[in-house]
Amino acid sequence: MVNIDDEIFLVLKTGIDRLLETDEVNPNLNWGLLSSNASRTSSGLLTRSALVDAGFSIKRLFTPEHGLSARGTDGAPQADGTDHITGLPVYSLYGTSLSPKLDGLDGVIFDLPDIGSRFYTYIWSLSYLMEECAEKGKKLVILDRPNPISGRLGLVEGPMLEESVWSSFIGRWSIPIRHSLTVAELANFWRTSKGMQELDISFVLCQGWEREMFWSDTGLPFYPPSPAITAPTTLLTYPALAYLEGLNLSEGRGTDAPFQQFGAPWLNPSFVLELLEQYQMPGATWEQVSFTPVDGRYSGHECHGLRLRIRDPLQFRPVYTGIVLLAVLYLTHSAEVQQATYPTWVNPIGKNHLGLMFGSSALLQALENRPADLFQQAQAYTAAPAWNETVALFLLY
Repeated sequence: MVNIDDEIFLVLKTGIDRLLETDEVNPNLNWGLLSSNASRTSSGLLTRSALVDAGFSIKRLFTPEHGLSARGTDGAPQADGTDHITGLPVYSLYGTSLSPKLDGLDGVIFDLPDIGSRFYTYIWSLSYLMEECAEKGKKLVILDRPNPISGRLGLVEGPMLEESVWSSFIGRWSIPIRHSLTVAELANFWRTSKGMQELDISFVLCQGWEREMFWSDTGLPFYPPSPAITAPTTLLTYPALAYLEGLNLSEGRGTDAPFQQFGAPWLNPSFVLELLEQYQMPGATWEQVSFTPVDGRYSGHECHGLRLRIRDPLQFRPVYTGIVLLAVLYLTHSAEVQQATYPTWVNPIGKNHLGLMFGSSALLQALENRPADLFQQAQAYTAAPAWNETVALFLLY
């Protein structure tokens, strides 16, 4: 803590900050590093530069979806290459392979920001890294970061992923959509639940982070982790509007507010808003907008829709809000709304994207059947009552 004018301020330090201050990890081993330009110290220094400058023997860089720049197009494969800053070789884990090649390494350091939603892919790159380190007998060090949409377990929202049906790179294993864990806690849980007890794993935890915190409480600078997560507000609107990737609407890509607004040339926003206002969605309001995407779906065409405004993050329930929105869209535009393909490198034909995001056959069927009582059912579909009990032993804060 620091004392300024008799006021006490808590200085939050992330895993990379604390690693640079301690001798918890042997810098002389041959290390790989999974990170991107979004991985930085609290002062803004790139993690890879900070580690090299601190004398860590980094031999190889690995990168997730969106590449080393964190700017690669959503779903597009990323190429291997060379980092012009450190001169290190770069191997993409969203290109030729999802699993890293660990020959010649003693271990791997992981430092990537997560945004707290199951279908954000960085945690699944971690899952493949964990499996490979366990199989090859390599060390794994996770530099932890805050969950930016808070670690409050009371804010967890399901549904739980049905692994036997919906396992994919936007949700491999059974966790809720909003999980309220940090990446270190997820890894701690997976080590046991996925039978990787032999994995030599250690965590460098955050200092000063509390579960109640949202991103605005951390005091940390915001660096976009990917092209469409452009602002801290998007961290909360993303798990509400991301499902629109799987429908024939624009989710706001190609505008100044991706995942904060949606629309289509054929949409009547007043009809949608009128019905939405009949259902309580705490912590948020909607406003009518028009926009013309410069790329993505409906590029160059004027879209009419709504923008989601967060008024109270503590009250806001993004997954519930998103499901109610989909139900309203189906009811108000039954002739126009359709599921759409969403091709990516891991799903080339883009089939079943909405189902893969939900991870729940029951929820998908309810939407497809367009039941009038889906609003009443939405609370049940977004519940994950056993999750808190399941992960209690694996919490690190």
